[in-house]
Amino acid sequence: MNAVVKDEPLVKLDLGCGKHKKPGFLGVDRRKFPETDVVADLLGVWPWPDNTVEEINMSHALEHFSGQERVHIFNEMYRVLIPGGKALIITPHWASNRAYGDFTHAWPPVSEMLYFYVSKSWRDVNAPDNDIEWNPQGYRCDFDVTWGYGLRQDLLARNTEYQMFALGNYKEAASDLIATLVAKKTVEKKDE
Repeated sequence: MNAVVKDEPLVKLDLGCGKHKKPGFLGVDRRKFPETDVVADLLGVWPWPDNTVEEINMSHALEHFSGQERVHIFNEMYRVLIPGGKALIITPHWASNRAYGDFTHAWPPVSEMLYFYVSKSWRDVNAPDNDIEWNPQGYRCDFDVTWGYGLRQDLLARNTEYQMFALGNYKEAASDLIATLVAKKTVEKKDE
């Protein structure tokens, strides 16, 4: 996707900030908490123009949205992020009881597989019916994604081999799934 980037000040958004906004970020939530700067419904069109957001933080909020709602959120993230803009998303790991204890968490829990779908090239080969080209409710975003895990405290002191074994074999080894998304866009031109 080619993106036109205007000479406007860029913002950093903390989506679903609740009562604890990330320092240096604009706090966004659906409710007016003391740390909320902007009250916004993330299921509508976001109030930021295309290519005006430098960075997004979304910690323990994505899991409160259903599968189809998550598609909309990724599409809006992609729309507002500048080329190369980053989004950090932290959710409870699907194998942790933290993913299931809160009755406001939507089904299904967020898993690693979700992040394959936000890549256009992966969708083209493996899941074309999930792309906007074939499905009007599909993904229109294109991100490079890496992810890792927030491990239980007792595993942090163990060696890497043991940690990897625990992640693959023990429920509750990971408490969080931590994904970094980078918007794959090219800059077409700047408006003067």
